[in-house]
Amino acid sequence: MTTPVNPAPGRRRLLLLAALLLLPVLVAYGLYYSGWRPSATANHGELLQPARPVQDVALTLLGGESSRFSHWHGKWTLLTFSTAECLKPCERNLNNIRQIIAAQGKEAHRVRGVLVVTDGKDLDWLRYAIKDYPGMQVIIGPPAAVNLLARQFVLPAGSPLENLNRVYLVDPSGNFMMSYPADADPTGMNKDIKRLLRVSQIG
Repeated sequence: MTTPVNPAPGRRRLLLLAALLLLPVLVAYGLYYSGWRPSATANHGELLQPARPVQDVALTLLGGESSRFSHWHGKWTLLTFSTAECLKPCERNLNNIRQIIAAQGKEAHRVRGVLVVTDGKDLDWLRYAIKDYPGMQVIIGPPAAVNLLARQFVLPAGSPLENLNRVYLVDPSGNFMMSYPADADPTGMNKDIKRLLRVSQIG
């Protein structure tokens, strides 16, 4: 008479294997729905969560043309604020923006640079100096519109209009989503922009 085979050990091994395969999935779901997120990200800039839609405003450009902020939707925008005098932090930001756009190569047309002038002084000097930054859009007013625009980039929201010496990233849908201090490493900024252009289907 043959001894019947006990199926229990095989069934236990199968159940154990299934549990080992399912465990990572269950842990991932548990962490996601608990609200946990990793503390470190691959971004070199300071990510704004959630992104902040930029309210549309009517603007005047350095050449006297009228425009609106919404007219610039459709591209990634690197934006910075400064007085017309454009001291060292402003100059550093403009240099970074110029280098980052140039570094995108054939994708450079998807990114624009914008300088918002927070006063109306010495515009003749600015017209001369900005020639070193071809393609840079320069907003000079009206004062109320510039003030309204600037308030939307203050961090944290509601703070005084000071220390705007940063580079602010606006996505092609018009959302303020990231910023960089004036002493930010342009290499890291460039990596962020390249990644965004690679993975995004907009702009």
